[in-house]
Amino acid sequence: MTVRSSAPSAFGFGRSSWMISPYVRRLRLAEELRGLRTAAGMTHEQLAKKLGASRAQISRLENGHVPPDQDDIIKILDALGVEGEQWTQILTIAREAAERGWWESNKAMGERQALFANLEAGAASICEYQQTFFPGLLQTPEFTRVRVESDWFQRSAGASFQAEGLIKGRAGRQRMLARPGGPTYEVIVDEVVIRRRLAPPGVVRAQLLHLVDKAAEERITIRVLPIETDIEGYTLVPCTFSIYRYHDPGDPVVVGVEAVTSDVVLTEPHQVTSYLHMYDRLRAAALPEQDGLALLIRAADQLPDE
Repeated sequence: MTVRSSAPSAFGFGRSSWMISPYVRRLRLAEELRGLRTAAGMTHEQLAKKLGASRAQISRLENGHVPPDQDDIIKILDALGVEGEQWTQILTIAREAAERGWWESNKAMGERQALFANLEAGAASICEYQQTFFPGLLQTPEFTRVRVESDWFQRSAGASFQAEGLIKGRAGRQRMLARPGGPTYEVIVDEVVIRRRLAPPGVVRAQLLHLVDKAAEERITIRVLPIETDIEGYTLVPCTFSIYRYHDPGDPVVVGVEAVTSDVVLTEPHQVTSYLHMYDRLRAAALPEQDGLALLIRAADQLPDE
């Protein structure tokens, strides 16, 4: 599709007190419902007729396009003869798919940032390649403010920016990353980001040193992809992207691809696999972790405080 404590649960996968991405759980629910209907030998039309519902309603649920109503899911499970532990598991997924995340109460953070906050929710690990900016999950408020106020391209395209909303949204995402039981986070930063002047020197210097400080945290790994390096197969990397993996092995591996004016979420295995291979090649070509941090420090030392 394009578009918690670690105590084990009754279904055999890790859970925590933090919500799982509703976006991802809708995709998982859709897959479960499609599989159950297919196993029952029923078409969309036949199931809809049995429920007294419309075909479009069944299709929307099976495409993961809408938050599910638990009563509707119960009716579908009853119609398909689902019982016992499987019934409980799917109702649990449906409940999590219908939850509202903290990002929905902060409209000023922007739809694009809210999407990534959704994907980050409940992730077990996040791997990111950043070729344009310093990674949002590790940005200082000062750097974010400069980028928002200077982004003439987005404003010329009609985008509406609220600096304080974006900064608060980013701070919320950073708190979720740092929470107890939060995901491991590895980011590969292209050296182009480090060398290009993306903000006043003092702001960039503080941002570089902030990255070095964050790299000392247990679950955060920062690597640098040097400009003068050979990537296996001379691979062309056209964009910034992130890979999300979740505790439940039944949930899809998700890739979020950043573009200029909109972002794309990939979950189809053949699409995701290409990005997994690409990330492995970037990681192999990146500097050893300590060498990358030394490069960040040297770059910071070359810039004035103000």
